[in-house]
Amino acid sequence: MTKLNIELTGHDLVETKSDLAEAAKMKYLTKENTVFLETEGHMLTVHVDGEIYPAVFLHCSFPHMNNRIFISVRTGENEEIGMIKSLDEFPSDTVTLLEEHIHLRYFAPEITKINKINEEFGYSYWDTETRSGTCYFTVRSGRGNVTVVTANRVLVTDVDGNRFIIKDLNDLTEKEYRMVEMLMA
Repeated sequence: MTKLNIELTGHDLVETKSDLAEAAKMKYLTKENTVFLETEGHMLTVHVDGEIYPAVFLHCSFPHMNNRIFISVRTGENEEIGMIKSLDEFPSDTVTLLEEHIHLRYFAPEITKINKINEEFGYSYWDTETRSGTCYFTVRSGRGNVTVVTANRVLVTDVDGNRFIIKDLNDLTEKEYRMVEMLMA
């Protein structure tokens, strides 16, 4: 689809064509055009077609379902540099580095046991066991802070933005399930 733009240059009107498909082109990052490195300060750096981006961040399109595909690489100003279709297209040392940075960004301890959830004044107070140890946190009621991600997986976001995962609702006891069910969006 081609669209016409009218630009004013000096005193003359100039008609220019712009292609919508051109504007929507995505730059894919591959092992052929991209090199990822980690700085001494553990920041991720990327070299793309000879251009260096000193600090970049990875944003997964599907962080809690499949964090190995469609990963956006962005600057600190949130400008997209390009998209990784799949980690499997990169060498193993690069995959290890990228997985570490993805894990840091999307760290979400798995809740293995729910000891108690108390609700009061629009908040729920969770007492849980996770794979990372005992954890107490507060969740604001409503606003999708206890969200069903897949048929059996639940993402819980606390008031500080920390995320927790219940990998499989079927693994909960009936009592634990009832406590969570009342809070699910």
